[in-house]
This record gives sequence, structure tokens and C-alpha cells, in this order.
Amino acid sequence: MSKILFVMTGVDYWTLADGTRHPTGFWAEEAVAPYEAFKAAGHEVVVATPGGVVPTVDKGSLAAEVNGGQENSDKLAAKLAAMTELQHPIRIADVSLDDYAAVFYPGGHGPMEDLAVDATSGKLLIDTLASGKPLGVVCHAPAALLAAEQDGANAFAGYQVAAFSNAEEAQAGFADKAAWLLETRLVEAGVHVQVGQPWEPNVVVDRNLVTGQNPSSSAPLAAELLSKLH
Repeated sequence: MSKILFVMTGVDYWTLADGTRHPTGFWAEEAVAPYEAFKAAGHEVVVATPGGVVPTVDKGSLAAEVNGGQENSDKLAAKLAAMTELQHPIRIADVSLDDYAAVFYPGGHGPMEDLAVDATSGKLLIDTLASGKPLGVVCHAPAALLAAEQDGANAFAGYQVAAFSNAEEAQAGFADKAAWLLETRLVEAGVHVQVGQPWEPNVVVDRNLVTGQNPSSSAPLAAELLSKLH
């Protein structure tokens, strides 16, 4: 049984353009769906965060309206509670890539706050890319790619990726409040963002990098990552 590393945000807020802090964290579905897929395939999951802090779920991601009703929301919350690994994260700084078969970054607005500027995470991304091991990144987690700077350039420049789009951010009501937009920043870094229809699954594979656009891309991304492992 091999290990898969979940690299997750360590913050519970996202600083908006006016300086206010919007409560957030990681998005439940983007952690739960891949976790279930990886565990069902016989893999062990280890969680890493900046400083080893216990990650916070974005309460909005457990709301009935984004999960197709209260029953689905309750099921998701129960699955999340069963992810005991979330309560015992290690520090990203203590990760030895040799210990893991694959690396996965779930999203939520949290990564826009911390992983986007976390050089330790950035180095881990660069090392994973170079190792050829499967690397999965979904929704807002591609913000972490912005910290993968090498020799004055972004290590992911020239890669095809999916990421939460400006259109989706606008429909979610944050485009005019955000200090910066993920799709725009990735393009500015030289990353080729392949934008799909808002809220529809969109998974892009480029070499060992597997990226997904939004929460509904989480499960198909996990399946793609597993196909690269087996």
C-alpha cells in the first residue's frame, strides 16, 4: 500500500481587496471525493499543511445549496468527520517526497491566502514535477503553483492546466471583491489555463500534472491520478 500526500491550506480566511477577511479554508468535496477514491484503491493518505496546523473546512462547502440538498450535505459532513488524517497533519517542511507515490492539493479559497506564497510548498511542487510522480491540483489549489518559482520563472510555465475560472469567481460573487483572480495570475505566470464550462467537470492532463477546474472535477481528477499510479 503506497502513500498519497494531501497538501492542504492552513488558514481559515481569505483577505479580500478591501482588507476584510472572508471565512474559508478547504472545500469539503475536493478533499472527500479524492480521499474516498484513494482509500478505496488501497492507498494511505497523509495530510500536510503549513506549520502542521489542522486544516479548516470552508463551512460554505457543507451548505445544502451547494450539495444538492440537506441529505447530501449531511452525508458529506459525515464522510469529512471520518477523515481522521485531517486531525494529525505533518508540516510541509517535514515532507520527504520519497515516501509518497503521488501528491494531491485540494482547493477552497484558503490556498489563495497561504499556499500561493508558500515557498516550501512551491519547492515541493517543483520537486514533484521533476520526479515524474502524479501531481493532482484542483479548483483554487492551482494558486499554489504561483509559489513554484525557479530561476526567475514559474516551473509550470508552458503547462496546460485547469483551474477555477474568472467566470466561476464572478458567478460565485467574489470576482469584484478579490485582491486578484486565479485564472488571470496563472496566465500572467505563463501557465496555459484551459477553461471549461462553469461548474462542469474539466480535468486537464499534461505530463505528470493532473488539474481540475472546480469541485465537480474532484472525483474525475482522482480517477485520472489513480490511473497514473496503476
